[in-house]
Amino acid sequence: MLNSLLRIGALARKELLAVLKDRRALLSLLVPVLVQTMVFGYAASYDLNRVPYVLWSRDQGEAATALIARFDGTGIFQRVGTVERERDLRAAIDDRRALLAIGIPADFTRRLAAGSRADVQLIADGRNSNTASTALGYAQTVIGAFNAQWRAAHGELGPPARLTVRAWYNPNLLSRWDMVPGLIGTLTLLQTMLLAAMSVAREREQGTFDQLLVTPIRPAEIMAGKALPAMLIGIAQATGVLLVAQLWFRIPFEGSFAVLYGGLVVFVLAAVGIGLVLSALSYTMQQAMLYSFLLLMPFTLLSGLTTPIANMPRVLQDFTLIDPLRYAINIAQRVYLEGAGVKLLLPELWPLALIATVTLSAASWMFRHRLQ
Repeated sequence: MLNSLLRIGALARKELLAVLKDRRALLSLLVPVLVQTMVFGYAASYDLNRVPYVLWSRDQGEAATALIARFDGTGIFQRVGTVERERDLRAAIDDRRALLAIGIPADFTRRLAAGSRADVQLIADGRNSNTASTALGYAQTVIGAFNAQWRAAHGELGPPARLTVRAWYNPNLLSRWDMVPGLIGTLTLLQTMLLAAMSVAREREQGTFDQLLVTPIRPAEIMAGKALPAMLIGIAQATGVLLVAQLWFRIPFEGSFAVLYGGLVVFVLAAVGIGLVLSALSYTMQQAMLYSFLLLMPFTLLSGLTTPIANMPRVLQDFTLIDPLRYAINIAQRVYLEGAGVKLLLPELWPLALIATVTLSAASWMFRHRLQ
C-alpha cells in the first residue's frame, strides 16, 4: 500500500512540475480566474445604478413638482432632458439617450387635490427587457412612496393594508452576491476538467506515454496520479475566487469553510472524472481542449447561474440532473449566503458523489480498455 502511494505521489509531483514550470500554463491558471471574477463581479450585474430618463411634464403644480423632485433625489434616476413635445420624448428613447420617459399630464395636481386618480405615464425602452423591467420596478417604488407621502400630508386615509418587503440572505438584492459565489464552481470546473482532459493526451502527444507504461506504476495508479494535481489546482483556484469575494467585494460569508471545501472536494472529483473520460477519448491535446469546451457551455447554461432552472422546459430540467455544476453552484451559494450545513446540503452532495463515482469508474474502465 505504501509503495502504491509513493508511486502515485511521484507521478502527481511530475504532473504538478510539468504545469508549474511552464510559465504560460501557470499564468493561464492564475490570471484568467482573477480577471473573470472581477469582470463577472462588476459587469455581469443585473443591478441598475443609473437610470437615464427624459421628462415630459405639462403640470407646474405642487404635486407634479414634488413627484419630479422625488425622482431626481433618488440618486438612481438621472434626468437627461426635459421635452415640450411628445415626438421629442420618442426621439430620446429611439436614440438610446434615455432608458425611461416620464409623462405627467396637465391636470395631475388638480385631480390629486380633488381626491381623484391621476395617471403618470411611464415609457421604457423594451429592447432590453430585463433592464426595462428593473427600471419600471424602481419607478413604481418611487411613485408608491410619493403616494404615501401625499396622503399623509393632506390628511387622506392610507391604504387598508401596508406591504412590508424584506429579502433574506441578500438584503439589498445585489446580483453580485449571487453571481460571485457561483463563480467558485464555474471557474473551478473549467480549469479542473481541462487539466484532467489534457493530462494523458499530453503524454500521448509528447511520446512519453509508452515510457510511462513500462514503469512499475499500475494503470489505476497512473489515473490517480493524473487526477490528484488537477484536484489540487482546482481547489487552489476556488480559494482564489473565494478570496476575491471576501477581500475585494466584501460579500459576507455566513457558513462554514469546512462544509464549503468538503462540497468542493466532491465537486472536483466529479469534474476530474469527466476530464479523465475525455482524456481517454482524446489522442491529442487539441482534441481534449475541444471536448472540454464542448461540454463547458451546456454545463454552464444548465447550471442555473444565469437562468433559473424552474424556468427551463421540463426536458432541459431533467438534463440538469447530470450537470455537476448545478449542484456546485447551489452548495457554494447556500453555504456562502445562507450558512447551510451538511444536513441541508445532502440533496446536492449525494448526486455529486454519484456523478464522481460513475465518471471515475468509467474513466478507469476506458483507460484499461485502451491499454489492452
